Amino acid sequence: MKILGIDTSNMPLGIAVADGDVIKGEFVASVKKDHSVRAMPAIESLLRQCGMAPNELDLVVVAKGPGSYTGVRIGVTIAKTLAWSLGIPIAGVSSLEVLAANGRYFPGLLVPLFDARRGQIYTGLYRYEDGALRCLEADRIVAADEWADHLRRRGEDVLFIGADAPVYSELFRSRLGGRFFMTPPPLTLPRPSELIMLGKEKEHENPHTFVPNYIRLAEAEAKWLAKQKGDGDDGDRCAIPADDHS
Repeated sequence: MKILGIDTSNMPLGIAVADGDVIKGEFVASVKKDHSVRAMPAIESLLRQCGMAPNELDLVVVAKGPGSYTGVRIGVTIAKTLAWSLGIPIAGVSSLEVLAANGRYFPGLLVPLFDARRGQIYTGLYRYEDGALRCLEADRIVAADEWADHLRRRGEDVLFIGADAPVYSELFRSRLGGRFFMTPPPLTLPRPSELIMLGKEKEHENPHTFVPNYIRLAEAEAKWLAKQKGDGDDGDRCAIPADDHS
């Protein structure tokens, strides 16, 4: 099975190609540039370097969120379009689950996170059990201090994973003490090769019905819904800030 993996859900752009269990190529770049401009050329280049034509693909795997609203939408749109045009299925993987895979050899709890701003984070709780990555608590958006207290009550060692983890390191270290651990810089970026390996085991879906997981609404949507209900305040509290983009 030949598989293409696509992750544009946050600032890093990740593309990978696999043939069965063999990763043929992988591209990762973390720079603040437009994924809508860079993603397709990166896919084309990597497929060419791996000697693989698009019509040889059997599956497209995409990071389905959470993360940047625009970033998630770009990756999912590209994946759905490719899958539909090639007549192949699509599989989605949580963007946080992909990041959690970087903690493969840590014996405790794995906490991937993305900064959601305003003191909030996108996060979830994972652990490797018998060589497989398990989700212990579903992905969510939560106040960082509330999450820190929740993790402290579990009383286990915790590995924080992600380029945004240092933003909250002092908070988590103060609450967890010696149970606080953080990945080194080489393990802070999601790997599209891990995305592919996780996606192989997920349900294969029809590209027409596949939907991303934003977790919360974009600001424009939230304000529109709030306006329909005659309550403008709730929209702001649950929305992604307007300057969120990739």
